[in-house]
Amino acid sequence: MTYTKRMDGRGFAQTRPITAKAGVIKKADGSAFFKIGDTAAYAAVYGPRELNPKHMQDPKKGVLRCNYNMMPFSGTDRIKPGPSRRSKEISMVTEKSLLPVVNLEDYPNAVVDVFIELTETDAGSRCAGICAAAIALADAGITMKDMVAAVSTGVVDHQVCVDLNGDEEHIHDVDVADIPVAMVPSTEEITLLQMDGKVSKEELLKGISDVTPVLKDIAKIQRAALKERFAKE
Repeated sequence: MTYTKRMDGRGFAQTRPITAKAGVIKKADGSAFFKIGDTAAYAAVYGPRELNPKHMQDPKKGVLRCNYNMMPFSGTDRIKPGPSRRSKEISMVTEKSLLPVVNLEDYPNAVVDVFIELTETDAGSRCAGICAAAIALADAGITMKDMVAAVSTGVVDHQVCVDLNGDEEHIHDVDVADIPVAMVPSTEEITLLQMDGKVSKEELLKGISDVTPVLKDIAKIQRAALKERFAKE
């Protein structure tokens, strides 16, 4: 098999349709909705607020905490409620993806909590969560150096593809690799790079090269959501 045409008809460097909104949860300090294809994420930010217990406080800077959760009904198979090994891992990498742009020095002894809920999942859930969280942090007025955008690149039968969907991830008769990437668009600093599968060095470098302009376009969508939100006030 040679993967010459994508299963949903997209171009190899084309994402699924994207929707982004800011200020979607009234009682949160900041919130966002980000949907790519059939994967949808809500993010809510609470803080900065005093961090308790006090022995965890840092007088020089604040703390960023992220919590990623897939709703039980979000996928085709029912997901067991509560924290899992996978959700803890994604919470950690989400936090590390966002830390390079958040100025926590402005919030000594405080914590900024980010809660991410996935209501629909069809591949790319951690990337959708990161995109939603970045918008929500900006919506909350948290001091940030830039946006963080995230989407996967990948390789299907040695063909580099941007934003694999669930069907592509689960092709069994060829080699498939999924590579989530998060980036600070202004500097092209990569803040997340993970991989599930095997690729050559050349395929990986091409994947990063192909996904870089896509990530910059996603950042424009994120900023547009914030501009629309504040234009209404």
